[in-house]
Amino acid sequence: MKLLQTTFRTIVLVGVFFLGYLVLPGCVSTTQQQFREADTGIEEGEVIAILRRKSNTRNETEESFIECLTEKTSSGQGAIEVMSDREFVDALFPWFEPRSAPRNVDEMPRYFENENIRETLEQIDARYIVWVNGTTQRTDQSGSVQCAVATGGIPACFGFLTWEAGSDYEATIWDIDRGITVGRLSAESKGMSFVPAIVVPIPFVARTQASACASLAEQLKDFIAGKDPVEE
Repeated sequence: MKLLQTTFRTIVLVGVFFLGYLVLPGCVSTTQQQFREADTGIEEGEVIAILRRKSNTRNETEESFIECLTEKTSSGQGAIEVMSDREFVDALFPWFEPRSAPRNVDEMPRYFENENIRETLEQIDARYIVWVNGTTQRTDQSGSVQCAVATGGIPACFGFLTWEAGSDYEATIWDIDRGITVGRLSAESKGMSFVPAIVVPIPFVARTQASACASLAEQLKDFIAGKDPVEE
């Protein structure tokens, strides 16, 4: 019976922990910038490709961010049809494989001189390539939370843990038809997360990456549609 009671208490405490993670976000502030170099627009049936920076280092843009950006840009108000990074690389095989792909948009012109690449892009009706660069980093962690089994077999945690997180991403938009960069967008989110623990730890997590993703997706939809940014 005691074992069952202890197990039940453990399950309850773990459930409270994850409930706190889901419903108690930390404070996040987001800033965005937009620089337009040429007019834009997109016709029905045309798609855009969202690609991430691949550098084989810890500063490589996260695949999870690209998946988020793809999902949010292709849904909701003003949605645009998006070809994922993987779909685009597969369609352009082998020219956009990691070893042979352009490292940035400045290398795009010489790639599009290739007739095979041009023909493939026409077949998939791709109009813009969105090149995303950036990462989310966690910094300035302080404090700690210590957990142990208290009297009666009940797990208990005590302490206070904090950390800062920053998500900084930039999207460069390349017009395939004209062979030019038409603009750059950026979203930077910062936030403080903290975990107070008096018996039960309750995390307040700043979801900076999710905030930056939502901001950049809305900017991207408006920018490609040719809309000017809203001044606040």
